[in-house]
This record gives sequence, structure tokens and C-alpha cells, in this order.
Amino acid sequence: MRVVPKDKVSFSCNQKNGANYQVDDGEVFWVETDDCYSGQIQDEKTRRPDIDISIMDCAVGPIAVKGAMPGDTLCVEILAIDLVDHGVMVTSKGLGVLGDRITEPDTKIIPIHDGFAWFSDTIRLPLTPMVGVCGIAPKAGLDIHCAVPGTHGSNMDTKMVKVGSRLYLPVEKEGADLAVGDIHACMGDGELSGTGIETAGRICLRTTVYKDRPVHGPVIETKNDLYFLGTAVTLKEAIKIAVAETVEFIEKKRSLNFQDAYRFLRATCDIQISQVVNDLVTVRCHLPKFDTGIETL
Repeated sequence: MRVVPKDKVSFSCNQKNGANYQVDDGEVFWVETDDCYSGQIQDEKTRRPDIDISIMDCAVGPIAVKGAMPGDTLCVEILAIDLVDHGVMVTSKGLGVLGDRITEPDTKIIPIHDGFAWFSDTIRLPLTPMVGVCGIAPKAGLDIHCAVPGTHGSNMDTKMVKVGSRLYLPVEKEGADLAVGDIHACMGDGELSGTGIETAGRICLRTTVYKDRPVHGPVIETKNDLYFLGTAVTLKEAIKIAVAETVEFIEKKRSLNFQDAYRFLRATCDIQISQVVNDLVTVRCHLPKFDTGIETL
């Protein structure tokens, strides 16, 4: 099985980036990746202000997917996530929703083994690995840093991008130019302190090109659920985007007019927060599949 090494990365998503790697439609492959700090923090003496911020939040790639064309949908399936033996959590002035209460930065190295993140001698957290950054080239003319989410995916910091999930993204460029990174060993909704348990590792992916499953922005599918993502400056704007995408899908899938699809949404769907600490916030509208008679995207 092909292994995409972590030595070639992108710092922004745009259509001018040339592909560093290429995979086939339907291929299964591994991607190796550093943590979001590009491996700069290896001990608790190193604080966030000590590192080079300019090389943070990069993503491995771009990875061109053969056969992907503008107007298609790229499905990125997360098959496995392998973690290294430790993760990093930092605090720093201004970082996260209570960052104004941090007076001095500090770093915590958290061992990872036996299925747990060992937060302390007495606290162990079950691993919930997920991928923070998974995106493709955006619309022509846009140049978006990998730390910023959007309709092209990228730094959505959405804990549902995990093993067993499929992420659907709208293709804007031939080859799609996939880029991935930013693994978390554990992270709750919101990424409230500004980080999860940041770690390096490798991700096993399957990429599939669909000609008949159009999406306008990121959609995540699990065994039982669909999640329509919205990203914007404010939560209100992001929620409106996610809800509009969900209602449009319900209209088409259940052959309902807008009013009934809107009512259907109110009866079955939930709004969930993915992250509120990036330059733009991301939410998801949760649609249960089987409870609503919907089997797949």
C-alpha cells in the first residue's frame, strides 16, 4: 500500500499549487503527518511563543486524485488513524475562549498508549482520534491558509472526521488537490481552549470520485448520520449556511417542498458546534439517516 510521506506540505489551499503526490480514484493509501506545530514542541520547556508560527497548521499534499474534475464530488473516507506515543497541549495568552485569563504560557506533554491519553497519573482519557485538516483546492482565485476552514473543507476541526466517516467535498480543480493533517488524539466539540491533544501519526484514506452526488460544501457521512457543515465569521451565519444546505438536501431526497422540508428539519435535526476558535467558526447540522428514511448522501 502506498504511503504518502510528510516531507511535502502545503501552507495554503489554492488552484495554483502543483500536486506533490498523485493517487488513483478508489485507491487506499496512508498519509504520514506531523502535529499542527510541525513537530516543534518535543518537551514541556518549549512554549507556544518559542516556536515558528509561520510553519504551523500546514497539511500534507497536495495529493491529486486521478479522474476528479470540477463539478464532481470527492469522497475522503477515514479508514484508520495511527498515533505516535505522545501528544501536546499548550496554553498561551489569548488562546481559546478563556485565553484572556492566561498570564503565562505553558506546555503539557501527554503520553499516549494502551488506548488512552494519560492526562495525569490519575486521569486517563479514552482516545477519540480525528483529523483536524482535510481539504481540497477552493474556487479559482482564492488562496486560503490551511488553518482556515471553508466550503473546500480544510481546518474544520470537526470531531466527526474520524475512523468510519466519509467526508464529501465539492471539486473545483482537476485532481481536486487533497491536503490533510492536524491529527488530534482527543478533542471535544468547540476546541474550546484552542487545541485538542495535538499529535503526529498517519491516516489511512480511500478517495472516491462521484459524478452524481453534488455538494456545495463539506458533508460528513457516518453509518447512521449525515452532517452538513457551515463556516462563517459568526455562529449565526454558520448555522444559516448549514441549515440551508440540509433543507435543500431534504427537499430533493424526500421530494418535499421548502415549507415541509423546513418542518422536517425542525422535527429531526440538531445544530452542533465543531469549533469556535479559528478565524472562522464551523458548525454542523446533524441529520439522522435511518430515523428519517434516508439511507445515504
